[in-house]
Amino acid sequence: MNNNNQFILTLEEQLKTAMLNSDIHTLDQLLADDLIFTNHLGQVMSKQDDLKAHQSGYVKIKAISQSEQLIKLQGSIAVVSVLSHIQGEIAGELSEVVLRFMRIWQKREDDQWQVIAANSCLVNEAQAF
Repeated sequence: MNNNNQFILTLEEQLKTAMLNSDIHTLDQLLADDLIFTNHLGQVMSKQDDLKAHQSGYVKIKAISQSEQLIKLQGSIAVVSVLSHIQGEIAGELSEVVLRFMRIWQKREDDQWQVIAANSCLVNEAQAF
């Protein structure tokens, strides 16, 4: 794995840790202000929607296991596909899902990498791991 891909993997790990800890400060840095995120229910969410879900406690992620992480780096854009088994709570209800995420990272004008777009889709757990 080359150094550029390793750098993107480091960013992905920071994002995962921030999600687990509902770390609003780090999420704010890693997510672009103009983020477009389409979740596994087909809902389009903004950066503010995502931050609010974590800040309010609506989303509480307890564990994330990842596999099948693929990275395609093209100039100032990185596309990441990753299979994630996520355990936690949504609106106070226990939740356990397997999702495949596609995230697009962009190196912004200030040389900071941020997620500018993402989507997730539900994966049949029997086919996942």
